[in-house]
Amino acid sequence: MDFLNGITLLLIYQLVGEVSVLMLPIPIPGPVLGMVLLFLTLLAHGRSTASLESASTALLSHLSLLFVPAGVGLIVHFERIAQEWIAISLALVLSTGITMATVAAMMHIATRYLSGKT
Repeated sequence: MDFLNGITLLLIYQLVGEVSVLMLPIPIPGPVLGMVLLFLTLLAHGRSTASLESASTALLSHLSLLFVPAGVGLIVHFERIAQEWIAISLALVLSTGITMATVAAMMHIATRYLSGKT
């Protein structure tokens, strides 16, 4: 019963996020807004319920199955990917490089700040 209560709670937060995005001009996906609201609720309470932990643990144990629809989507659009592989590859390489450089710079700044050197 804990799992059912937890999954219901997760779906309620997703529904609240979806409805909020439809009612308000918020430029983010509904499930993301629902996840942020759940995070804020958990921060306010300071702990998670047993039912939420049960549902999230069960979902995370089957996380690899959630990538199947994305893989199917890639196969469905394989021709377009084949046509635009240069742009896709360039975007992947550049975004990875920019992300790595940004994280390295932030770590350098954080390390200097936390060690007391200015």
